[in-house]
Amino acid sequence: MSKVLVIDTDKKPQNPIHPAQARQLLRNKKAAVFRRFPFTIILKEPRPDTSSSPLRIKIDPGSLTTGIALVNDATLEVVWAAEVQHRGFAIRESLLSRRQLRRSRRNRKTRYRQPPKHEWSRKGNRQPIPKQRREGWLAPSLMSRVHNIDTWVKRLSKYANITAVSQELVKFDTQIIQNPEIQGKEYQQGTLAGYETREYLLEKWSRQCAYCDIKDVPLQIEHIHPKAKGGSNRISNLTLSCEKCSLKKGTQDIKDFLKKEERKVEQNPSAGKATFSRYCRSQCN
Repeated sequence: MSKVLVIDTDKKPQNPIHPAQARQLLRNKKAAVFRRFPFTIILKEPRPDTSSSPLRIKIDPGSLTTGIALVNDATLEVVWAAEVQHRGFAIRESLLSRRQLRRSRRNRKTRYRQPPKHEWSRKGNRQPIPKQRREGWLAPSLMSRVHNIDTWVKRLSKYANITAVSQELVKFDTQIIQNPEIQGKEYQQGTLAGYETREYLLEKWSRQCAYCDIKDVPLQIEHIHPKAKGGSNRISNLTLSCEKCSLKKGTQDIKDFLKKEERKVEQNPSAGKATFSRYCRSQCN
């Protein structure tokens, strides 16, 4: 339970008190509500004992919420605790919406407006965009988070005797721990890059080559419509094939490759059914 913050007649912080004690002071009109949040009362009469124990403010930052607590180091008691809700994602959405509106307004067919004749104009009023970010620059969504925490630390310092600040900073990278030399594209993709795609394709094509039905061999992810001819990386354009079929198909169009396979089966019926019929059925279904 969070205690109630107290300040004296000179607005100096006192020891926080229990909510029941604060209600009694308010009921007896010995104190008044000074601030709703954080809930703070101000004493109407000076106290003989004005000493206040030092408190430590502890901060646990997060992307959506940040936890803040006031702790008495002598007794290890949590005097006051709260969560600060950040608007980082809302700010990002607002900036994105404003950018889209401005872009649509530029592309819209509107009448031509003559620029102002005086020296001050829209063009002259715009500040030049710097070529590189200044040192310590943060995105507006991140900067909002920093300002929120800074505001609450300053606000609590007015109503509590804060003498120390502690912030939880936990930062570690498992990829670098396992492989200190990892970098570039391999670092960005992560250790599970392509794992879910491969498992989906293995389940879809029954863990066999989509062209020759061979099993228990290493299978490669194959583009049905080659990327060299405009094929995409969408899951519907991916299949599995063995190394021989992959080399045989190359950058051929899927229709041309299937026609060649069909002729081979017609010339040699003992070879069995070709997989292109199974592929065509799967695409039609």
